[in-house]
Amino acid sequence: MTAETSQTLDRGLRVLKLLADTDHGLTVTELSNKLGVNRTVVYRLLATLEQHALVRRDLGGRARVGLGVLRLGRQVHPLVREAALPALRALAEDIGATAHLTMVDGTEALAVAVVEPTWTDYHVAYRTGFRHPLDRGAAGKAILSARQGLVTDPGYTLTHGELEAGASGAAAPLLGVTGIEGSVGVVMLADSVPERVGPRVVDAAREVADALR
Repeated sequence: MTAETSQTLDRGLRVLKLLADTDHGLTVTELSNKLGVNRTVVYRLLATLEQHALVRRDLGGRARVGLGVLRLGRQVHPLVREAALPALRALAEDIGATAHLTMVDGTEALAVAVVEPTWTDYHVAYRTGFRHPLDRGAAGKAILSARQGLVTDPGYTLTHGELEAGASGAAAPLLGVTGIEGSVGVVMLADSVPERVGPRVVDAAREVADALR
């Protein structure tokens, strides 16, 4: 710690990071051990975070991330969208299909940015705010592949007809971006995805990831 930093704020942020990394919550004792501070300090940190709805404690006393974090997280979407738009525009124009950036929102995949090509006679209408289960559609499945550590060559996921009859999709996960689970993909009216589309989607996902680092 330096003279310009706050030890209390640092500890509070570390509490949130520790809780975000567990699905079952942590007790005061567990947090105390991980932070290397006494239980009294942890109690004060949790009480303050609870006041802002950033932490909640269940009946068993285990602390978990609170719903207030979701409100903060929603403000990230516009920043992510702005960073991704140049790569999405290039992808949509190059492929001639609707390009999208999709992120995890709870148990669903949420389209946070969509770009439609300008020169095609027809394309799939895919709107910002569209939601679907993570285990359906190329965008969600690409995210799950990264979450499960299953991303291998060629690095993209293909689907057909899972979200819309007659539509095919290709998506690649965002890799190496701390705190963000997402994918970049395209959706098109076709029985199958042309061979060159998958590698192009992987390149676009890499460009977006670079813009977000």
